[in-house]
This record gives sequence, structure tokens and C-alpha cells, in this order.
Amino acid sequence: MPTNKVFFDVMMSLDGLMAPEGMNLAHINDPEYKQWMKKWMELTHWIFLQKSFRENLKIGTGGETGRDNALLEETSQRTGVSIMGKNMFSGGERSWPEEAPFHTPVFVLTKEVRKPWERPGGTTFYFVNDGIESALHQAREVAGNKDIRIAGGANTIQQYLNAGLVDEFTIHYSPVLFGQGTPLFVNINPDIKAKIREVIPSKEVAHIIYEVEK
Repeated sequence: MPTNKVFFDVMMSLDGLMAPEGMNLAHINDPEYKQWMKKWMELTHWIFLQKSFRENLKIGTGGETGRDNALLEETSQRTGVSIMGKNMFSGGERSWPEEAPFHTPVFVLTKEVRKPWERPGGTTFYFVNDGIESALHQAREVAGNKDIRIAGGANTIQQYLNAGLVDEFTIHYSPVLFGQGTPLFVNINPDIKAKIREVIPSKEVAHIIYEVEK
């Protein structure tokens, strides 16, 4: 039996949305469209304050070093490989810095046939054309003794959840409401059962860690 855990770790609004309305590839260069950038920054405000995040994206020195920051560090340290969908990759390909912020192998679910794309800093993107289980099998081969993160987006996470392949997940709830946007828990198998393992509050965000019952 594989020992790697499969997990996801996402930010969410109080009304269960991962991204505000208007945040998609069609409007990625138009932050005023439905004010998606303003809403996104409200959701993610807490993470830009953290030392580890600022250092990883090279957006400045300093930053907070409390429990919020420790959670980000723990997630980074446990991740041996990531899996993401084509939409997430396409958006990131336009906006990530040259040194992409993963520093691990990343498997991209796509119909596009493409050679691996190596970036500075230890990130290499591999393009998988034969489904989620193939991507997971390939991820296990390179993860070593670390865990496998389903990076997103929502549809990719939903596929892994519905296939019974997720072991645990963390949701960071920010005190914002979007009204419209991208829901995470839609078209989900209602037989999936999760239990709360830990709740970690802070002044900016509530972190809830869940285990998926097998």
C-alpha cells in the first residue's frame, strides 16, 4: 500500500467559493471585470502577510512568523509533487514568475501533448493525457516519502474526491462573501464522509483540517 497521503489545501470564502465571479482566463488581464481582483485580494490578504509566502514568491522581505506562517511552511515541506488541471496551469503560465512557486515536479491534466517544461528553482511540469489515476501513479513514482498535493482548480479536486483518492484536506476560510464564483463542493458524491481533525483560528483566517473517511 502506498504511504504517501493525497491532500488538497485551498482558500475559501464564507459562502464556499474558491474564486470570485469573473476570475477566469478570459478576464485575467482585466482586474476591473466584476471587480474580481479586489475580491480575490480580500480572500488572500492573510497569505501575503506571511514570511514563507513572501520569500517563496520573492515579493519582499519580512512578514509574519506565527501559526499562519507555520501552516504554510508545513504544507510546503510535506509536498513532494503536485497535480493540477489545465486551466490552473494556463492561468499560472501567464502570471507565475520565471521561478514557478512549486519547486517540485508538477503533473498537469490536459489533452495537450507537450514535452516537460523545466523552470528554474526545481519545478518541472509534466503533461498527462490519460486521466487522474495515471497522473497520481506518476506522482507517486517521484514523491519519495513526501505527500501529493492536488493543487487545483476546483474541477480537478472534485474529480479526485469523487474517485475516493483524497486522504485529507485543509480549507482556509477568510471572512469574505463573494455571492457568485467558483464553488468547490459541487457535483460531489454525497457518500463522501469527512471529519474535522483540527481547527486553528487566527485574526485573519480560520484553518480547518479534515480527514476523509475511507
